[in-house]
Amino acid sequence: MKGQHKPVENALYIQLWAKRIRVTDIGTGGIVDEAPLLAVQVSKNRRKVVAWGNRASSVPGHGVEVINPFLHPRSLLVEPEVAQKLLALIFARLGGGGLLPPSPLVVIQPMEKNEGGLTVVELLGFEHLCLRAGARKVYVYQGPELTRHTFDLDKVVAASPRPASDGEGGGSSRTQWIWILIWFAIIAATMIAQHF
Repeated sequence: MKGQHKPVENALYIQLWAKRIRVTDIGTGGIVDEAPLLAVQVSKNRRKVVAWGNRASSVPGHGVEVINPFLHPRSLLVEPEVAQKLLALIFARLGGGGLLPPSPLVVIQPMEKNEGGLTVVELLGFEHLCLRAGARKVYVYQGPELTRHTFDLDKVVAASPRPASDGEGGGSSRTQWIWILIWFAIIAATMIAQHF
């Protein structure tokens, strides 16, 4: 039907600012709209998350560090490990807290610090960040702001430049490993053949 979009199951749309993160579950309409903060208790070389989002800024306690992994004058991606943990917590909240961690399709859109377009390093950084947080596939979107009702995966894909060195959401890594295994198999077969 004209005007209707294909339904996308388990898809999250992330809008990212230096002081705000908004994640919309395209399927359910669930929304997380918080400050991108992680409160971490530091003790004996261990770091334990004690709160995240808006609650993180009001956590009292000695040794509690509040970190915004997206706050920097030039870039939105500052502390990837902290950002990864924050995204994983958001994915889990929107995933309903089931036994298995969610593995969503993610569309991430930097809403600021993107003048002139994102560099390949930034594209790879955002993609890698989301994959490590648990996404199954990632599109770094650079187009008009979306809503749940205007979300069209075909248009998102068209407006999401793919870094030249990457394939489909980690598929190039899988392909690389397959070629390495084939190469080892050929070497092993050659060595066996030489011994007979």
